[in-house]
Amino acid sequence: MGSLPILYSFRRCPYAMRARMAIYINQICCELREVKLSDKPKEMLLISPKGTVPVLQLKTGKVLEESLDIVFWAFNINDQTEDYKRYKLNKNKFNDLISIIDNSFKYNLDRYKYPDRYSEIDINFHRNECYKIIRDLNSLLLNKKYLFSEYIGIADICIFPFIRQFRIADTRWFDEEMGLSSVLEWFLRINESEIFQNVMNKYEPWKEKYKSVIFNKLD
Repeated sequence: MGSLPILYSFRRCPYAMRARMAIYINQICCELREVKLSDKPKEMLLISPKGTVPVLQLKTGKVLEESLDIVFWAFNINDQTEDYKRYKLNKNKFNDLISIIDNSFKYNLDRYKYPDRYSEIDINFHRNECYKIIRDLNSLLLNKKYLFSEYIGIADICIFPFIRQFRIADTRWFDEEMGLSSVLEWFLRINESEIFQNVMNKYEPWKEKYKSVIFNKLD
């Protein structure tokens, strides 16, 4: 194995975004391999035949194939941080919220954003189902900068990429008509943050012959 973990990622994938954010926040250096979904590298498929990103191959050879596994691996490395301590004290609350986003919200988001992929879809119904969940997030964010504290943490980075997808479907409505100001402020705070800007750099799809990109290189 090489000297660094290897992360197979796709820039616009929300699951890959949360993985990159966790790695960045925890100041972990890794080799980043941007994946072209229509031409997935054989090296990735060899260690993860399911063919979805993100995939993280650790220096030991162990492979993490789920975004949340990568997130918690990254935070567990720095398990004395205040955010990780806060997570351990409120694990059920954090996990329940992330599960709602990964399941109910994602189900309705897909049908709202990509109605042509499904039959007999009422996009207003699915937008409203997403809205109900975002309204609950808005309640959590009253008088707070982030979901469970004044600092960005695990819940924020796990949820933000999916709220971003929802916003992209109709940016004007989200910003001007949705009427949930705490969520909008939270979203813009993360969207414009140094953290998010640094994990959204564009790279050419990785090929074995190319020089590797070192993500989060430490000085």
